[in-house]
Amino acid sequence: MLSQIFHELGLTPPLVVRADLPFEPCVRIGDIIYISGQIPERGEEITAIGKVGDGVSLDEARKAAELCAANVLFWLDRELQGDLDRIVRVAKLTVYVNAAAGFSQISQVGNGASELFLRILGSRGEHARSALGMAGLPLGVAVEVDAIVHVR
Repeated sequence: MLSQIFHELGLTPPLVVRADLPFEPCVRIGDIIYISGQIPERGEEITAIGKVGDGVSLDEARKAAELCAANVLFWLDRELQGDLDRIVRVAKLTVYVNAAAGFSQISQVGNGASELFLRILGSRGEHARSALGMAGLPLGVAVEVDAIVHVR
């Protein structure tokens, strides 16, 4: 189970509340799962709001990206009914960073998400990735992460 894996690594397990939105957090088509953009939220608390490089530090943004990735894993775990061994490979992550003008460490923010996948899934967590600076994100969050995952 995902919560046990997180505890073994000394991490806080994700806690996501399903928002009342007109789209699904996770959609499976064949052996591919698409996970909607996840924000840095724990329950109903959003942990990082603002612009990275102006009010949100690089370290805070990396931790926010890690929490977004944990929330991606939450939805994967739910879709796979607790059997993360069914993950063949994380194919692609996209990391969106609410960046202040001139902030150029977008990729380092994305590393917070990438490193969590590698830590939890090992070589199955190796992935292609895009990290993009944005003028704004939903609810003013600092980071958002979505994913495409190959499963069996």
